[in-house]
Amino acid sequence: MKNKILLIAVILCAVTLITGCGKKEDTMKDGINYLQLVNKQNKLPDDWEDKVELVDVTNGLGETYKVEKKAAEAYAKLKEDLEKDGVIIELDSTYRSVASQQELWDTWTIEYGEDYVKKYVAVPGYSEHHTGLAIDIKLVVGDKVIYDNDEMIAQREIFSKIHAKLAKYGFILRYLEGKDDITGYSYEPWHLRYIDNPEIAKKITDEGLTLEEYLQKYKR
Repeated sequence: MKNKILLIAVILCAVTLITGCGKKEDTMKDGINYLQLVNKQNKLPDDWEDKVELVDVTNGLGETYKVEKKAAEAYAKLKEDLEKDGVIIELDSTYRSVASQQELWDTWTIEYGEDYVKKYVAVPGYSEHHTGLAIDIKLVVGDKVIYDNDEMIAQREIFSKIHAKLAKYGFILRYLEGKDDITGYSYEPWHLRYIDNPEIAKKITDEGLTLEEYLQKYKR
């Protein structure tokens, strides 16, 4: 009798692996954790770049960037939706290798000074841009392309329209206003982070949380 029960259990387990495990495999196939925290205290996992799938995306200005595949697809939908409201966004900065981050750090230090760089640029190895999930956008208003940080921050009405649609496509605003002490960075209305889950993105947005706060409050 025990042998029969054991045999049935083995068969049921095999059926589960065949029919149900496919969903798990689909999730694992991506190879990355879309809620991965990368900040000044948390370094990019060493094997991340071996797992992430990047694609080339060319913006409306003819500039080509690398973005994580699913993030690129979601961004295209977000961009199309915003254009219906007369808001034009374009890619400005996406995936950066550690070497590229070092070059950026050195260049901006010379141009803007060390204090400024510490506010807006991550230490190489500790930047969200290494993930391929972080997207910095610039605005096109009339015939003008706006990408200067101060000018961007001044476009509050436009960014309110952008931010209102982020969660629908699995994005969150990564560096919130007044949360510098948590994120380690000043307010960046242009810095979007893809997390591949509209429901979680909506929770984070509705509760006004940073990614750090969400992971602390709702440990997964």
